[in-house]
Amino acid sequence: MSKRAVLEVIALGVEDAVAAEAGGADRLELVTDMAADGLSPRPDVVAGIRAAVAVDLRVMLRLTDGFAAGDLDRLTRVAAELRDAGADQFVLGFLDPAGDVDLAAVERVVGALDGCPWTFHRAIDRAADRDALRRRLCGLPGLDTFLTAGAAAGVDEGLPTLTAEAAHTGTPGYEPRIMVGGGLRLEHVPALRSAGIDAFHIGGAARPQGWTGPVCAGAVGRWRTTLDGA
Repeated sequence: MSKRAVLEVIALGVEDAVAAEAGGADRLELVTDMAADGLSPRPDVVAGIRAAVAVDLRVMLRLTDGFAAGDLDRLTRVAAELRDAGADQFVLGFLDPAGDVDLAAVERVVGALDGCPWTFHRAIDRAADRDALRRRLCGLPGLDTFLTAGAAAGVDEGLPTLTAEAAHTGTPGYEPRIMVGGGLRLEHVPALRSAGIDAFHIGGAARPQGWTGPVCAGAVGRWRTTLDGA
């Protein structure tokens, strides 16, 4: 357990980003509109955050609530605009109406990223078949992380799935890192670390005032201390 765990924090703007970095975040997920569970931020916001912090940034590629890809022409234009603003890592994930991965949409967007690293987000927790989704995405350029709670309802329900999937690490479809997020609490950390999981994602847990307030460096710091001591 000597390997430092990765802590990713959701940031909506520069104030959030600076506080998260000060608290010990390794990476930020940049989004807007958390009422829709996180949509693509404006390029100028990304540029401002990139100028303000040194940690890695993963920028959401999502235009509407839900997990349908929507307008792919617009989405690829947004990806290009975000890259021009300094984004070089991304977050995305699309399902079809049956709950299967929309591979054509994913491949088109990934093709616009020219090999940039990216995370497949919690759409996996809404998929009809998690294992099939992983295997269909296997080998796509840049895919290095699955963000998941193990279940749509969150980590409380998904913990057995997370630990089971961690046991498959390195097998086809399970090469990308598991990053746990979605109802994640500090008390989940020991079991997840014992299973070999080393990446954690927080949003509301970094905001004592809720989503109407900013990220708190102290709250992030408590997570950093817990992860470093686990």
